[in-house]
Amino acid sequence: MTLLRDFRHIILYGLVLAILIFVLKWLQWKFLIVDNAIDIYIGLVAVFFTVLGIWVATQLVKPKVQTVIVEKEVFVAQPEEFTINETELKKLNLSSREYEVLQLLSKGYSNTDIAESLFLSLSTIKTHVSNLYLKMDVKSRTQAIDKAKRLKIIE
Repeated sequence: MTLLRDFRHIILYGLVLAILIFVLKWLQWKFLIVDNAIDIYIGLVAVFFTVLGIWVATQLVKPKVQTVIVEKEVFVAQPEEFTINETELKKLNLSSREYEVLQLLSKGYSNTDIAESLFLSLSTIKTHVSNLYLKMDVKSRTQAIDKAKRLKIIE
C-alpha cells in the first residue's frame, strides 16, 4: 500500500503520457484517412470485387448435381422360423460348451463377458474360442460367426 502511495505521481504521469500518445496517434490516423481517402476507397472497392470474383468462380466450378428420389414398393418376405442344421453341427464336432461360446460370440459378447456369463475363467474361454477357430477353419470372430450363419447353426 505504501509502495502505491510512493509511486502515485509516477503512475499518474505515465497514464497521462499514454493518453496523450493515444490522442496523437488517433489524430495522425484521422488526418491520414482524410489525406488518402481516395486511395482507401479504391482499395476497398478492389477488395470487394476480388472477393466477389472468387465467390462467382467457385459457384461456376461447382458441379451441378440433381438429387432424384425414387420411391418403390419393396416386398420383404417374412422370415422363416429358424431351425438349426443338425448335420452341419455334427460335422463340425463342436462340444456343447464350444457351441454355447459360439452363440455368445454371435451376440457380440467379449471374452470377459462370456467368461462371466458361463462362470468360467478367461483362459478357458480363450481355449474354447481357439478350438472353435480350428474346428471351423477360420481365423477371426467375424469369420466364425459368418460361417456359422451360412451353415445355419446359429441365428
